[in-house]
Amino acid sequence: MSQIIPRRHFLARTLAGSAALCGFQILPAWSASPNEKLNLGIIGVAGRGGENLSGLTSENIAALCDVDDARLAAAQARFPAAKGCNDFRELIDLKGLDAIVVSTPDHTHAVAVSAALKSGRPVYCEKPLARTVSEARFVTDLAREKKLATQLGTQIHAERNYRRVVEWVQAGTLGAIREVHVWAAAVYGGIPKPKDRPPVPAGLHYDLWLGPVPEVPYSPEYVPFKWRNWWAFGGGCLADFGCHFMDLPFWALGLKHPQSVEPVDGPPVDPDSPPPWLIMRYQFPARGAQPPVTLTWYHGGRHPALLTPEQYKNYSSGVLFVGEKGSLISNYHQHALLPEKDFEGQPPPAVKVPN
Repeated sequence: MSQIIPRRHFLARTLAGSAALCGFQILPAWSASPNEKLNLGIIGVAGRGGENLSGLTSENIAALCDVDDARLAAAQARFPAAKGCNDFRELIDLKGLDAIVVSTPDHTHAVAVSAALKSGRPVYCEKPLARTVSEARFVTDLAREKKLATQLGTQIHAERNYRRVVEWVQAGTLGAIREVHVWAAAVYGGIPKPKDRPPVPAGLHYDLWLGPVPEVPYSPEYVPFKWRNWWAFGGGCLADFGCHFMDLPFWALGLKHPQSVEPVDGPPVDPDSPPPWLIMRYQFPARGAQPPVTLTWYHGGRHPALLTPEQYKNYSSGVLFVGEKGSLISNYHQHALLPEKDFEGQPPPAVKVPN
């Protein structure tokens, strides 16, 4: 390659409009200076945000933002040269930032990402991309318009197990696949709206935490982590784990938009809280030579009837591909061809997806 591309220019020109890739990492690039570092602004510095921050220590952490003073102070103690603020809009207004990382609760993903893109910065956003379908469409369209590097964080996508499953499926080992089951054991929601009105804890900027959401009184049932139990802030188990586990059949089978989505079973709809358990069915059309696919989602202790008790014990959350020649079961870190006796000793397909 004869042209030398400065590292920050490389980042700004790669991954344009991409989605659902992998956990955050600064990508290798041709650089005019091997010592050049990116100036990063980090929105959300604890929980997943703290893990993302720890993964970026090779770069220059130039600015930190969190609505909780104690969490912000702890992050600033690690990066004393970084400017700190509680309002992400102040961070985005700073000069000299090369890229922005968003790791806030779901309800502020879309507004923070949109503001960052409008400022001309590449963005990494923790999954899910947004809280609602309309927000996800808006952010996707904006990323295409701005032609900036974007990346959605689904860290399991970056691990080896999913890559090996994709290779088994795409090698035709299972034959034609028309049926996929996806399940997650986690339980969120199904709880009554809090009635107590305790004071906002000192150091928590609750108005900034609410962001674009209509004002509701503070409750410890919302902040700092229980927000996934409420439609106003998240989407329960499906919004938390759906993108991790459904990522595998989407990747392996080349799925795009479903033709239909329908509830199969679940509790009555609650206007405030997501269902603690649910079964959903997604119908996908044929893709070239591949047949149509029915994908069934389960959460909150529900799972496919096809699983034996032993299989469910080993795969309390997972994915099951059902093919004409056999099946494949997987979770984040392990997988198996079924029936195992039929595939005993079968050599794995060639490695095609780089680790």
